[in-house]
Amino acid sequence: MGFLELDRDQDHLVTEQYSAGLGPVLRSEKCEFVKARFLEGTGAELHTHPEEQTVYCVEGRLRATLGEGDDAEEFIIEPGEAAFNPSNIPHGVIAMEDSVVLSFKIRTENQIYDATGSME
Repeated sequence: MGFLELDRDQDHLVTEQYSAGLGPVLRSEKCEFVKARFLEGTGAELHTHPEEQTVYCVEGRLRATLGEGDDAEEFIIEPGEAAFNPSNIPHGVIAMEDSVVLSFKIRTENQIYDATGSME
């Protein structure tokens, strides 16, 4: 059961609580892997979660925000670049054009998301 199909569920809303990202999700007991598509002007609003997260840009351009207020850092990620979001630090993205990203998290015990798959 090690094969993942990343070109399915193209209209699946990844995280309805704070994101407009669409695409397939694998949430097992210990990890989360997502291939998300953001249409231009959409993104993930500023939010936090207990997991560290790496977001790798496959195509397009996104404006990423890390932190909030006077301490906020804003930067652009393009294909081949990534953003790292530390645990419990506010972060978000806005697609500057249609974009595709890969997101990876190691899950913690306090989850707001249901598992959607298993590697067993």
